[in-house]
Amino acid sequence: MAGQNGNEYVVQTQNVKKDLRLGEITVHAVRGISLAVTRGEFIGIIGPSGSGKSTLLGMIGGLDSPTAGEVFIDGEDITNLDERALTRVRNEKIGFVFQFFNLIPTLSALENVALPIQFAHKRKYNPTKRAKELLDLFGLGDRMRHRPSQLSGGEQQRVALARALANDPPLLLGDEPTGNLDTFSSEIVMKALRDVQGELGTTVIIVTHNMDIAAQMDRLVSLVDGKVAEDVDARSSARLAAIEMLRDKRASGEISLMSSIGQR
Repeated sequence: MAGQNGNEYVVQTQNVKKDLRLGEITVHAVRGISLAVTRGEFIGIIGPSGSGKSTLLGMIGGLDSPTAGEVFIDGEDITNLDERALTRVRNEKIGFVFQFFNLIPTLSALENVALPIQFAHKRKYNPTKRAKELLDLFGLGDRMRHRPSQLSGGEQQRVALARALANDPPLLLGDEPTGNLDTFSSEIVMKALRDVQGELGTTVIIVTHNMDIAAQMDRLVSLVDGKVAEDVDARSSARLAAIEMLRDKRASGEISLMSSIGQR
């Protein structure tokens, strides 16, 4: 059943769970999440610290393996792939954008963007040509020879975004991609992400604590204590209800500190 709709779903998780061992204690970081994401969706995953957001994103991205359940990317079951096969999937089907840009400091913007193409198993593009096209797309045509230390935070994040798209993956994952940026730079990056989703048809999934960022999503998946609390169309009034629900649970103490330890 799962994975047979590869033409429709870019992401499917089937009852995924993740348990973490902290000494003698087992922390249930993700507690059975089933999620289906169709092509071209723009999704935010929200929730308090310790709700399992980053853990779930890591399993979707093949950076971590579930304790139980299944994960499908673009119709392919990645749950039990070995590291070599996972590396191929990550390089060809998934782009990653993190809070800290993870650019190689000794390489120029152009070289950073070209790097994933050079490592691609089946190369679709000329690395230099593709890197130039992407940097031009994000308004960095005059900065492509600069190293990360010569770029602003917003410029570095746009380089990271260009690098994530180098092999034209169907899925782009962002873990707090604006968390280290000022408001102006955040707006530029969010516009770039929306342009990517709209013009290239890329599916975008972003983990965020920022409710201003969450308000720009088309769909919000709210996690509490490793479970889905709400899955709503963010363009409707239900978005506000979901956000208020999380705030109320936090204020009332229903979301406890101890239950959150180690779940992020």
